[in-house]
Amino acid sequence: MSLYAVSRESGESLYAQIARQLEQEISARHAPGEGLPSEADLAMRFGVNRHTLRRAVDQLVDAGILERRHGRGVFVTDTLLDYPVGARTRFTEALSAQGFPADSRILRNQIVPANERVAQRLALDPAAPVLWLETLRTVDERPFCIISHFISAVRFPEVSDQYRGGSLHQFLASTYGCVLRRTESLVTAVMPQGDDAYLLGMPQNKPVLRVKSLNVDERDARPVEYAVTRFRGDRIQLCINP
Repeated sequence: MSLYAVSRESGESLYAQIARQLEQEISARHAPGEGLPSEADLAMRFGVNRHTLRRAVDQLVDAGILERRHGRGVFVTDTLLDYPVGARTRFTEALSAQGFPADSRILRNQIVPANERVAQRLALDPAAPVLWLETLRTVDERPFCIISHFISAVRFPEVSDQYRGGSLHQFLASTYGCVLRRTESLVTAVMPQGDDAYLLGMPQNKPVLRVKSLNVDERDARPVEYAVTRFRGDRIQLCINP
């Protein structure tokens, strides 16, 4: 980047001028996913302090043009990833097919009484014990989505002790011979709740795409898994397949 010029007498705030010039520079010279110079370097080039520079970057982050990656810096927002939502979609397989390394880690693993919605979806008695698994899925080592999985703790007792990450659907297939088929997907844009924004590395004031899904056993159509997935809305476009 060349040395930038900002005016302290134009009536426009310095950070707004910087944001506008950065946006023009990004559009002309930077590819999706490319990193910017450090905030210290940019502040020096604009001749402003880091607080002013950070406000400009924050404005572009809020606009979805830039994103901060914890411990790595500021990057131009990637192009949207296509994520298929179909009867037999599996997270790892779907992203690997597009050439993106995908992984997951377990955030929560506990048995709780089913609330009314979960009991209804899984055809269980109210307050029946269910395993509540919460997993953070990453693509190319970056947060992509958080999934809350609910399954019967009585019907699938080994999952709590033996599942260590990766594809939960593959684990159910190999352990129980239970191949899942998606029968319902309800998609809503909502504001992030709890620590979802922090875990996904996104602003608290930007929506996530929430998908509520029901997966059944192919053999007898019995409900097996009720899942609530929160995707980063700025990284994903859902491809709904019948």
